[in-house]
Amino acid sequence: MKGHDWINTCLPDELIVEIFRRLDSKPTRDAASLVCNRWLRLERLTRSSIRIGATGSPDLFVQLLASRFFNITAVHIDERLSISLPVQLGRRRENSSPSSSLKLHYVNKRIGSSSSSEENEFDSLCLSDNGLIALADGFPKLEKLKLIWCSNVTSFGLSSLASKCASLKSLDLQGCYVGDQGLAAVGQRCKQLEDLNLRFCEGLTDTGLVELALGVGKSLKSLGVAACAKITDISMEAVASHCGSLETLSLDSEFVHNQGVLAVAKGCPHLKSLKLQCINLTDDALKAVGVSCLSLELLALYSFQRFTDKGLRAIGNGCKKLKNLTLSDCYFLSDKGLEAIATGCKELTHLEVNGCHNIGTLGLDSVGKSCLHLSELALLYCQRIGDLGLLQVGKGCQFLQALHLVDCSSIGDEAMCGIATGCRNLKKLHIRRCYEIGNKGIIAVGENCKSLTDLSIRFCDRVGDGALIAIAEGCSLHYLNVSGCHQIGDVGLIAIARGSPQLCYLDVSVLQNLGDMAMAELGENCSLLKEIVLSHCRQISDVGLAHLVKSCTMLESCHMVYCSSITSAGVATVVSSCPNIKKVLVEKWKVSNRTKRRAGSVISYLCVDL
Repeated sequence: MKGHDWINTCLPDELIVEIFRRLDSKPTRDAASLVCNRWLRLERLTRSSIRIGATGSPDLFVQLLASRFFNITAVHIDERLSISLPVQLGRRRENSSPSSSLKLHYVNKRIGSSSSSEENEFDSLCLSDNGLIALADGFPKLEKLKLIWCSNVTSFGLSSLASKCASLKSLDLQGCYVGDQGLAAVGQRCKQLEDLNLRFCEGLTDTGLVELALGVGKSLKSLGVAACAKITDISMEAVASHCGSLETLSLDSEFVHNQGVLAVAKGCPHLKSLKLQCINLTDDALKAVGVSCLSLELLALYSFQRFTDKGLRAIGNGCKKLKNLTLSDCYFLSDKGLEAIATGCKELTHLEVNGCHNIGTLGLDSVGKSCLHLSELALLYCQRIGDLGLLQVGKGCQFLQALHLVDCSSIGDEAMCGIATGCRNLKKLHIRRCYEIGNKGIIAVGENCKSLTDLSIRFCDRVGDGALIAIAEGCSLHYLNVSGCHQIGDVGLIAIARGSPQLCYLDVSVLQNLGDMAMAELGENCSLLKEIVLSHCRQISDVGLAHLVKSCTMLESCHMVYCSSITSAGVATVVSSCPNIKKVLVEKWKVSNRTKRRAGSVISYLCVDL
């Protein structure tokens, strides 16, 4: 019956709440909550997580959220994010005074200003202990909390939160200047804590981490410590003694030595993930890991200058379950170390070699022969790895799905042909500044790798239109980046537009031969396009932009700096034609006052120092 509300009349609250929980996206739930006051109230009950910025009077904002959402279990507050809200929060009643409504404040602070009033106002833009206390009062069911770079939060606020949120399981304090007392309070009160991140917590010492290990050692499964200058081997020994169930450890410190890691290896035998960036560690530390941590699945080693093949050999001999290995800037590792990993860890699925200048073709050859389950390979700044190594990967690693190559000057078309014919399940291929790779290698990928959806070929001078034509005929891309490939022009992009209707992301920056014809084809065929980068494309004009946005109404981001043929009219066309646009990057002088008023914060300007 027209005008009769059958849904609200017949359906109980519980059923409507269950319907809201089954809605597939946040925008859909937001739209449903605006139907009526009852739906708004019930939809709030389904919210379990919130993510906000810690700017714009966040203490008051947290209080407001706590009064509206009652079942929140996860909160993410990031000092680097801004709150996109109108100046006045909530609806003002007709009889309320302006001072009674909650407002956001903004500060434009000049360099060199030191007045106390400005400092106090600046502090009000950051989450403080008061906000943390309001959060604890409003969300007593809290299980997961991230406080990213909330520098005004202290031990007092953290202690208050710990006393009221005993169900806390995950805590991220990255960049927070909390002290030992706050961490000790968490250890005493939050007995279910499983995950703790202490990156850049400069106020902590061994005292706080030892107290925490004593309190939550039985439940703690994941710990991250980085750039905490006062955390030493003493803390690691406490972790080893009390955190026997620890499965994940990420350690970045100049003050932790072999003693601490040896203790962890012996005391935490269930360790599955270990990330180390500790310049004072030697092979002895990894030997202990290889002997004791037999369940290790992920190992990442960064910037080791006192580490040799002996350590990797110990890992290969002991950690037979290793699946993911990252070696970054480990200068004394050679082919022998990688060979030890390949022959000992045959379940390896992910391998990244970054800046290890003594690892070459022979090491990768061993991986291709022994690691038959490899699904992702990244070779960055590996000048000594040549075609033969990748050819062996192509022969042995038929399940490879992702390949990343950056600044590998000895890898060329022969290697790419081998990968293409042997790794037909390849879905992601990213290549940057590999100048020996040209049309022949990419054509082979297009002819053989039919599942490829993500392709990035950046600054590869020998790749041209022929390569993109082959890709378009064999693959349907969702992501394409060909920035800096000067031989690519309209012909190649037109083929991509016709062959990849699912394209969502496109970067064609610094293509001097690309013009309006390609833009017209993209506009006609790629209606799902959300992000496009056109910067430094001098032949693309307002006409091309008009064709592009005619059908690409889902476009959210458009970068077009240093496009000399695009004027203020073209910028206005993008802003007015794309209802979902969120970011436009352009020179400031190309934006008219009318476009500024219409776009608001959507437009970002290129800053040039004259």
